[in-house]
Amino acid sequence: MKKMILSAATALLAFTAGAQQRVSLIPEPSSIEQGTGEVYVTAKMKYLATSEAAEKAAALFSNFLEANYGLRLQEGDLTTATLIFSEDTALSEEAYQLTAVRNKIVLQGRAAGLFYGVQTLEQLIGRNAKGAITVPRVTIKDEPRFAYRGLMLDVGRYYFPVSYVKQFIDVMAHYKLNRFHWHLTEDQGWRIEIKKYPKLQTIASQRRETTKGHLREGKFDGTPHGGYYTQEEVKDIVQYAADRHITVVPEIEMPGHAQAALAAYPELGCTGGPYEVSTKWGVHKEVYCAGNDTVFTFLEDVLTEVLPLFPGQYVHIGGDECPKDRWKACAKCQARIKALGLKDEHELQSYFIRRMEKFLNGKGRKIIGWDEILEGGLAPDATVMSWRGEAGGIAAAQQKHDVIMTPNKSLYLDYFQGPAANEPLAIGGNLPLEKIYSYDPFPKTLTAEQQSYIKGVQANVWTEYIPNGDHANYMTYPRALALAEITWSPASKKNYARFRKALPDRLAALQARDVKFRIPEALGDEAVELEANGALVELAPTVTGARVYYTLDGSKPTTASKSYSAPFRVTQPATLQYIIVSGDRSSAVYTRTYTRKGSPKAVNAAGKQ
Repeated sequence: MKKMILSAATALLAFTAGAQQRVSLIPEPSSIEQGTGEVYVTAKMKYLATSEAAEKAAALFSNFLEANYGLRLQEGDLTTATLIFSEDTALSEEAYQLTAVRNKIVLQGRAAGLFYGVQTLEQLIGRNAKGAITVPRVTIKDEPRFAYRGLMLDVGRYYFPVSYVKQFIDVMAHYKLNRFHWHLTEDQGWRIEIKKYPKLQTIASQRRETTKGHLREGKFDGTPHGGYYTQEEVKDIVQYAADRHITVVPEIEMPGHAQAALAAYPELGCTGGPYEVSTKWGVHKEVYCAGNDTVFTFLEDVLTEVLPLFPGQYVHIGGDECPKDRWKACAKCQARIKALGLKDEHELQSYFIRRMEKFLNGKGRKIIGWDEILEGGLAPDATVMSWRGEAGGIAAAQQKHDVIMTPNKSLYLDYFQGPAANEPLAIGGNLPLEKIYSYDPFPKTLTAEQQSYIKGVQANVWTEYIPNGDHANYMTYPRALALAEITWSPASKKNYARFRKALPDRLAALQARDVKFRIPEALGDEAVELEANGALVELAPTVTGARVYYTLDGSKPTTASKSYSAPFRVTQPATLQYIIVSGDRSSAVYTRTYTRKGSPKAVNAAGKQ
């Protein structure tokens, strides 16, 4: 924990020194009132914790202060303490109240609420213009909009080390996200140890090479890739997440996306193989045989080992992108359809999902599946994760099933974040920060009662084109901070302009955590027609402490170009090009074209007319 705390606040030391302190919180609280003045945090400050949960919160904040400001809080009593952590069971589970007035700071909540209140304190604390460590005088009353606030990491395509998974969880927790969806099995790799089936480790977790570039290019890197998490590592990660009030939702894919498992145990497929762990992305025809009872024995055995590792309520069973080609040609599958009186292969998939749900229900668990589980009939107690737009979520809610909204065109973080020419290879689409921020998970076609079945929202980091942690961070942040506001902040409090003003401080804190996020643009890339007196250009850095360098003469900007220091006017047609340099990293070259009214619009660097 200490390492996480250190990285969070080191940035604050850098970017608040010598500046007037300001409140810039993400996610925006339910209610915040800012007073005049500050509460000073000094070595003389003493704390009081009223319960075990409050003591944990106090220790968390004390470690934060010591690691970043050299202050170690001393325990006091009712008469001497000016920093009070109080467990308040009258508040809802994740709610908290934070009051900083005169010379006292009081944080109230249950265990999770106290934890989230400390995250808010970490964002509030800083140095004022005189260098003193202070917290603004505020009164905050806060609780989440949604109970399920999720972020998914796909490790099936690429294995990510335990250290990265923990960093991913750290940042999630700081921004009050509470469900880590861990996509553990895929056609391209099986990533969790199952002791009863050792070939899942020796064969299914390894592929001989990987697609290079987009599939249409037909290229491969010639490099073997593999890895899996031992059950001890899984236990460690699950506990690490629980300590930060995050529940891990494991995903074991079925009946599709199973080619890696089939490579290890070919008898589980319709054709008997041979199969190989896939080296290509996409949807594959090789799936578990729905007419073979050995398949269900295998999956039940797998889940019997998985369940003790994950104490949460949900198990994600996939259910998506399962072609029916093999089932149509398989004598066992066709015999199953006939014996059960099913209409077609879609109903056979529904049978498959229902059978697995019955097994999991018998173990006290519930299933989540992608919205394809609606096809052929929805399992009785299933939660639907709506990814192909909102249609699946709408249909499930109308059937009174719980829903997690995760539509691909609004919440898939493997999509481009800007013009493709400026961005690393991605799966496709363009999903900029503002578009994610604007998403609201309540479709207007649903009644208020139906909307009550939408239990949460999730963004997904699919990794077909994301081979390592730095790349994953680039794709995830700052867009996951927009997710934090969608899931936590009241709809009435969402305001993109306010969010953008808060973002530079938060990104500086992420940089201190060594999270290599995408440095956002200062301006949109649309062409601007000049008025008679030109156009005012404001290039404020999008990361606190960063520098902006720009050109207007057509040359590519570098750190040797003109440095932005104050707003200026463009009076003649030109293409503004600029970079934002934060620490040792530079953004892509961003552009904005200025044209004279009535003249043809120039083409900017991204090729947009």
